[in-house]
Amino acid sequence: MSETAMNKLAVVTGASKGIGKACALELARRGYDIAVNYRSDEDSAARTVAEIEALGQKAVAYRADTADIGAVKQMFRSIVKEMGTPDVLVNNAGIVDDAYLLLINEQSLDRSLNVNIKGYINCAQQAALKMYSRKKGVIINISSVSSVLAVAGQTVYSATKGAVNSMTSVMAKELAPKGIRVNAVAPGFIDTEMMKSIPDDLKTQYLAEIPLSRFGDAAEVGKVVAALCSEDFAYLTGQTLILDGGLSL
Repeated sequence: MSETAMNKLAVVTGASKGIGKACALELARRGYDIAVNYRSDEDSAARTVAEIEALGQKAVAYRADTADIGAVKQMFRSIVKEMGTPDVLVNNAGIVDDAYLLLINEQSLDRSLNVNIKGYINCAQQAALKMYSRKKGVIINISSVSSVLAVAGQTVYSATKGAVNSMTSVMAKELAPKGIRVNAVAPGFIDTEMMKSIPDDLKTQYLAEIPLSRFGDAAEVGKVVAALCSEDFAYLTGQTLILDGGLSL
């Protein structure tokens, strides 16, 4: 266990699976207790909690739709009461609902905007309010290579992740005087459950476009996120780190 991270607390949204889970596990390995946020998959959240506990850290699952400010406020109140003041927030909970421009429907559009933008703002706001008293903290927003790379069918997703990059810069500028750093990590194609829904021929096409000739692993994203939370990057804020194997070059 890292002595520098002893007794620290990280809130990770969408931590029941995929990148969120990988971030939670890596932070736990570095000595963080973890507040595991999830929206609907209680069983997966419970498995994440069990894996964190097996690493010797405390973990509690909190069910909340991050797009619902009331639910987010209640979640953070519960976290502070039960686990303490968060040192880190990893804003990860998001959705991908690809559709070509002419096929986008209003319900899908609203849900993507609410979760991928409003949800990030809700959680960052509540985390920052808790961090203010300590005058220190770290917020990591999970973006996507789609924020800088045009992928057909991702008009909405790209728009939301571009917004994440922009809000990261503004949040960083606003919160720096309080000692709170804000950065973003923009993964490329990562081998998670989400990748399983992509047809094999399309995967082959994507793979051919990646200079490192492989998809990323969720654990690699987790390691980058955890590193950015450390004092090794104490002077870094307002940046978006693209982790895509060279895809966007």
